Amino acid sequence: MNPHISTEERLARIRLNAFLYFRADWLQRLLDIFGSAQEILKQDSPTLAREANLNPSTAANLLREAFSINPQEEWDKTEKIGGHIYLPEDEEYPQSLRNCKEAPVAIYVLGKLPAEEQACVGLVGTRKITPYGRRVAGKLAGELAQAGVVVVSGLARGIDSECHAACVRAKKPTLGVIGTGIGRCYPPENRTLEKAILEHGGAIVSELPFNKPPNAFHFPRRNRIIAALSQPVVVIEGEVKSGALITAKLALEQGKDVLAVPGPIDSPASGGPNSLLKQGAGVVTTLADILDYIPQAQRFGLDMRLFEPGEQAPQKPQEELTDRQKQVMHAVADGQLSLDQVAAALQADVPETAGLLFELEVKGFLACENGLYSKNKF
Repeated sequence: MNPHISTEERLARIRLNAFLYFRADWLQRLLDIFGSAQEILKQDSPTLAREANLNPSTAANLLREAFSINPQEEWDKTEKIGGHIYLPEDEEYPQSLRNCKEAPVAIYVLGKLPAEEQACVGLVGTRKITPYGRRVAGKLAGELAQAGVVVVSGLARGIDSECHAACVRAKKPTLGVIGTGIGRCYPPENRTLEKAILEHGGAIVSELPFNKPPNAFHFPRRNRIIAALSQPVVVIEGEVKSGALITAKLALEQGKDVLAVPGPIDSPASGGPNSLLKQGAGVVTTLADILDYIPQAQRFGLDMRLFEPGEQAPQKPQEELTDRQKQVMHAVADGQLSLDQVAAALQADVPETAGLLFELEVKGFLACENGLYSKNKF
């Protein structure tokens, strides 16, 4: 924490940050005009509107929203669950986010943020995940995590959750940028995943007040933070007008590289990535395609063998599988087996076998095509 910022100014910044209907760089403009958040909050709305050239209703709304929260309660609640609230002047505030044109006035953080020199790659995509998207997300996120890269995503349903879950399975850190306050978990079924992210050295980040519920316009704002913290940003799946494409646009505006995973031409979920590829985005078919875009300064500590041509990504460790799941993998071997054939090999009934196959498909070890199971190549 920056010792030169008084407690009173911190609390005033937290109040100012609560006005969500204003671009963060416009809030910074107000700080430049008045010199401090405390001074801004001393103004009445007519004075604020006149001095800052604001619409009178906007000035009134800003002050109303700012005084609608108790900043000391925000601080205490965040601290109680082990979190912190950082301002751009704080050493802990990420430099990559500070460099963003619309850097948040304050960020709420649970867990441990990556070091400045740590390689961070954004993986984003649709909530309406397909089996193909699930396989690709799990593969790329898992391999990046094993290589020493921190995966950044939005902890939403679909692609985001699969990416974070793959990092958790690898017992590696991942960074979730959320569209609610850190006092909430959305979607609620991700509460266990959020806890696991923190247990494995990752972090949850939000610019929203502690208990802010999800709102449609929060998520496009959230996407600029994902873009700022990542280099490059990879779009795995998403329709042409999806939120993932908003993240890609914001990343380009910030000077970041945008990559995309090609998908079936008849799949709406791959419409966005395929469109990006036509516009010149980098093609991702292997881990190496992503690693090539990581800045040299951030490669220290990564598995450098993976940067060599022809080097294969590490295989998924089967130590995490149960004995029964390992038996399924042994039965499938390098072939293609139906559900009945796997059941016969295991001398198991169909319901048990179906459950095992489903678990292995979700984990990314197996793929199913035309009713036949084989080891996942993605």
